[in-house]
Order: sequence, then structure tokens, then C-alpha cells
Amino acid sequence: MEDPKKLEEGYVNNNTTIKEEGQKTDKNGGGDVIEIDPPANDTRNGAFDKSVDQKGEDEQPLVKQKSKRVATLDAFRGLTIVLMILVDDAGGAYERIDHSPWNGCTLADFVMPFFLFIVGVAIALALKKVPKIKDAVKKILLRTIKLLFWGILLQGGYSHAPADLVYGVDMKKIRWCGILQRIALVYMVVALIETFTAKGRPTTLKPGPFSIFTAYRWQWIGGFLSFLIYMITTFALYVPDWSFVLHHKEEAHKYTVKCGMRGHLGPACNAVGYVDRQVWGINHLYSQPVWIRLKVIICLSYCFKLYFKRQSFRTNISCFMTIFVKACTLSYPNSGPLRENAPIWCQAPFEPEGLLSSISAILSGTIGIHYGHVLIHFKEHSERLKHWVSMGFGLLVIAIILHFTDAIPINKQLYSFSYVCFTAGAAGIVFSAFYILIDVWGFRKPFLLLEWIGMNAMLVFVMAAQGIFAAFFNGWYYENEDNSIVNWVQEHVFIRVWHSERLGTLLYVIFAEILFWGVVAGILHKLGIYWKL
Repeated sequence: MEDPKKLEEGYVNNNTTIKEEGQKTDKNGGGDVIEIDPPANDTRNGAFDKSVDQKGEDEQPLVKQKSKRVATLDAFRGLTIVLMILVDDAGGAYERIDHSPWNGCTLADFVMPFFLFIVGVAIALALKKVPKIKDAVKKILLRTIKLLFWGILLQGGYSHAPADLVYGVDMKKIRWCGILQRIALVYMVVALIETFTAKGRPTTLKPGPFSIFTAYRWQWIGGFLSFLIYMITTFALYVPDWSFVLHHKEEAHKYTVKCGMRGHLGPACNAVGYVDRQVWGINHLYSQPVWIRLKVIICLSYCFKLYFKRQSFRTNISCFMTIFVKACTLSYPNSGPLRENAPIWCQAPFEPEGLLSSISAILSGTIGIHYGHVLIHFKEHSERLKHWVSMGFGLLVIAIILHFTDAIPINKQLYSFSYVCFTAGAAGIVFSAFYILIDVWGFRKPFLLLEWIGMNAMLVFVMAAQGIFAAFFNGWYYENEDNSIVNWVQEHVFIRVWHSERLGTLLYVIFAEILFWGVVAGILHKLGIYWKL
């Protein structure tokens, strides 16, 4: 029997005998398999077609082409993990790639929506057939619980890796939200909708450009409801004044932020932060928000009225003026000391993965599952790419219009609608480009590192992105905690050799983290070892 790993990688003939429909499974793929056209230079299927023709018109062939794993999914997932490691560990040296302090979008701001996009694509493939709804729901809920557990453990404050060799968290200050928690919420909602609508799902689409949307209308209804909840709450919820406490040495000082408004999209008085303060409590929010690097903020629009007398009536004209206000620091884009008389909210906590913004994030998963539906129903590359690319550019155009007209700025902290459109559109374009290069043209080898990381995404996320592996080696130090093997390698092999802390840090992240874990993931793939929730 041919090696299953070679079958998956496309190194051997992918013809296989099928006894009964539905018996084929991909042990490593988690459902990420679908029938795709072979690369242009693949001549194996031509020989297969000839063998079938020789059997005669009345005889049915005994063999059927095996569904091939779409390598683009793993490569895209791996790219997202690589971006996370890069911006988390090199963002301190190159802060322009770190999260935008408020409005705008940087490299780091693509990571979360890219995760949610590929989660949506994977859900469509994993749940393209649902034999028993009850069993599927149990698996979805169990995986959601696992994601929540790991999210709270790694980002709730219990783990201080890799810098501090301390474990434990004060339950009065535990952080309930985080990356995996947001993924868990989006995964649960999108997967449950996909599961409960499985019976009414069409096997073939009706003719028409919008048939793919009407066939999966419940998925889009779910995304639209999340959009409505977010928009109504953001612009209609009244945000009152609120207070927080700062601890200086042994003293505690209470500060009050003045709000009393609706529909504000600035850092201090937005509904996203207000919901999190009410639901979780201010002590359970992220204590180091990136807005502390904010230099200038467009805070409000000033309106005034002019009255002109013409004949027997008056004309009322409302004029708007954008006001720029100095914010937290003069060191942007780098971190630096607070400027004199900086607003007090610069030091306040804020949850970037909060409840209301996570409801908005459901739409990112909805767009991702649409790309998965296209992959299932359209068999030709050109049809798939036409749907993907057109939707990707359409979303980008919507986001750019909303942002540059100041209607709804692109904002990762608020997970604004323009941010959803911009990042989902970018994800769709990148996914389409990967699909052309890897699955259409067959250029798979240059992307193997990303593919291996994507196959073991959870392992690399925990060990590299969350610093657990580095923390293990930091625990073996000489005389003091700074004399560890990890710090020694970073200092002597990279920083001192290149005589630059910034460049040395970047090279360390690329070679000692990304390349290292890519090789480890490749070895584990060859051994058939995967960490899946």
C-alpha cells in the first residue's frame, strides 16, 4: 500500500479504489480536502482517462480520482502563525509592524482576521457532510471548551512566559478574553449554523451569480445579525463617565474619565470598552493597550449652524470640522514616556479582544466559510478564483471608502466594520494568490515550511508564539535569570554579530523561531504527529 503521507503530499499516484461512498477520510487534514483540478503539467490523470476509455462505454470504471488535500489552507494557516510570531517578538524592535495605536492598519492587525478567515474556510470543508447533527454539535462544543481553556491558561495571566519564570494569577485580575477565546466564539457560532443548516443544504447550485449566497443564506443571516448587534450597540449605547485605579508604589489613585455620549469612536468613550467594563469588570481587561503609543487622535467633529435669510425663509446649514488633539506620547510609532498633560485614559485598561468586538469578528468567520463553500461547489480553478478575487477586491473598496470618508475608520481595537471588510478582503486576495501558486501552478516546495507550520498550528502557537518553549530553557540559567541559553544565543549569535539590536532581534525571530519551528513541524509531519483540539 502506498505511503499515506506521500499520497497527501502528491508525490505518488493519487488514484485509489473506492468501494463505498463516504469511506475516504484524510487522517491529517481535519476535513481540509476537496477535489481540485490537477496542475497543468500533471500527466497522471491523462493516463488514467485512457485506461477508463479502454473498458468500453457500457462498463463503469472501478477506480475514482482521490480527493486531494488543498495545500493552500495549511500554507495560509502557517503564514498567519508566522506573522504572529514576527509581530509579537520583533514588533518591539520594529514598532511600525506592531498593532496600530488606534485608527489604521499595520502588519500585526492582519493576524487575528486571517485566523478567523481560515477557520471559516476549514469549517466549510470539515462540515460539508454532517451524518449526525447531535455528534457534530458535541464535537463543536468540546472544541470550543478546549480553545477557551487554552486561551485563559496562556493569556489570562497564569503564564508569564517567556520573560518571567513565574506562574500564577490573582483571580481578581485574571483576563477572561484573548486570541483563542475570540476564535472559540467565532468557531462555535459559525460551525453551529453550518451544522444545523446541513439538512437543507443543496448538493448542486442553481444557475446564477448569487446562487452560492442564497444556498447558504442562513450563514449570511447569522453574519448580518452579528453586524446589526455590533453597529446598533456601538452607535446607540450611552457611555457614561467611568473610573479606574492606578497603583503607584504602595499608593492607589482613582481617576475618572468624562464621557456622557453616544456613538463615539475614540479610545476613551466608545461602546466597545464600555460593554467590556460592564460585563467583565475593569480589573479583568488588558492592562497595556497599544493606544499608549498614540500621538494624535481625531477626537470629534465640531458642528455649527449658519442662518441665511432669503426672501421669506431660512436655510439651516450644518458644517463639520475635524479637530486633531494631542494624545498620549510624542514618541510614536515607538513606545515612550507620556507627554505632559496626557489624557488620563492613556493609562487605563482596554480589552482588544472584548465581547462586542468579538461579535463583530463573527463576520470575518462568515466570509471565510463563504470561500470554503466556493471551494466545495465550484470545481474549476477559474470559477473559484473569479468568486474569490471579485469578493476580495469588493471588500477592499468598501473598507477604503468607509475609512477615507471618516464614516467608519479602520480600527482593530474596535473591530470596526471597515476593518472587517479590509482585512477579509486582504485575506481573500492572499488566499487566492496562494491557491494559484500552490494548487494551480504546483509550486508547492517553496511553501512547504508554511504548510508544515499550518499542519501543526496549535503546537507552534503555544510553543513559539506564546513563548512556552523559550520559557522552558530560560528556566535553566547560570547565577541570574538573564544568563539563560535563549538570551545568550540572541545576544552573542545575532545582536553582537550584526552590531544592531533591532536587526539582531529580527534575525533571531526569523531563524531561531520561525525557521526552527518550521523544521520541527516538518519532522513531526513526517512522523505523523499533530496537535489538534
